[in-house]
Amino acid sequence: MKIAEFSNSFIPVYDGVGRVVKAYCETLSAMGQQVFAIAPKDPGFADPLAVPYTVLAYPAMAVSQKLPYKVGFPIMSIRYKRLLMNLSDGPFDICHAHDPGPAGQLAYWYAMKNNVPLVGSFHSKYYDDVYKITRSRMIADFGAKVVANFYNKCDEVWAVSHNSAETLKEYGYKGTVQIMPNGTDLRTLDTSILPKIVTKFSLVNDPILLFVGQMNWKKNIRKILEACAQLRKDGRRFQLVLAGRGPNENDIRATAEKLGIGSCTVMTGHILNPAELDGLYYLATLFLFPSIYDNAPMVLREAANMGTAGVVVKGSSAAEVVIDRENGMLCEDTSNSLYMTIKQVLDDPVLLKKISINAKNSIPKSWKGEIMEQVLERYQYLVARKLEHNSQSKG
Repeated sequence: MKIAEFSNSFIPVYDGVGRVVKAYCETLSAMGQQVFAIAPKDPGFADPLAVPYTVLAYPAMAVSQKLPYKVGFPIMSIRYKRLLMNLSDGPFDICHAHDPGPAGQLAYWYAMKNNVPLVGSFHSKYYDDVYKITRSRMIADFGAKVVANFYNKCDEVWAVSHNSAETLKEYGYKGTVQIMPNGTDLRTLDTSILPKIVTKFSLVNDPILLFVGQMNWKKNIRKILEACAQLRKDGRRFQLVLAGRGPNENDIRATAEKLGIGSCTVMTGHILNPAELDGLYYLATLFLFPSIYDNAPMVLREAANMGTAGVVVKGSSAAEVVIDRENGMLCEDTSNSLYMTIKQVLDDPVLLKKISINAKNSIPKSWKGEIMEQVLERYQYLVARKLEHNSQSKG
């Protein structure tokens, strides 16, 4: 099958959506499918020939100096659209749009032109993004309706969690939603890298509280800082490690200093080496992820794969795979609740050991197993359905 994965986020941008699309391309290629990645051109992705799938990058430019994202408008490029329409071995069998932005609009255009099915995956809470930028609920409401309109035009819509499916319906989406969960790469820890990580990030022999993700206030990082400030007031020793980059990293660093936890806070920047990131997950005592923005975060699964349990907000998308006090911890969406939850675990080594073991055994699911087999099965079904519909229309 000839599959096209359309995304505005891809290598070398290691956000959640980009990593999901990368996993789709790699895993489906390993399953014998012919896969194409349609994404913004980025000079950081030096050698597209080194991957087992085809990258058809469209012209793009940087969003800003603070953000790693590139943006382009391929739907306006006659040359690029001509490239897609004249592939040597014929059109794609199916298009999969991983967002409703420029790449998604291109996917819709291509699917309509070639009469092939279009899958739309809902990964992000776009209302929150638009509102943060504009501070206008009217504009954010309009943006949500635009998003819903895109998904209403897809042949099938997928969401990574029940929580995110409900969010899409709140935007105005009218159809059914298939839940297609995220997986993870079940890597084995390279223990030889641990001393290097300790030295590189100046880790000390104190409990490590880890967050991995964008340095963006929308991830609820302020609550992490405030909870850790409370722990500091209690006289507790710990090290807060924040891994990632983003538009608010300078403000986050300044806030940590203001709250009196600057000396025990480490900001690592992007960690692009998977072995280093695995080592950091492994060394962490708890993985803190109080974000209510993210849908089925991969980082929670990656931490669990290294035997580190997470603390997440009750009712969030991240919480759908967490059973409180069994394979992780649930807290309310307040810094005080997060503080009390962390304190409870640090004071109870037996509880910490139980949730860590259970997290590893229950949360991570491999991309290469049931998840991607289900993806391919749905692709095949949609292609067969479209072919049947086209045949009946001609008859």
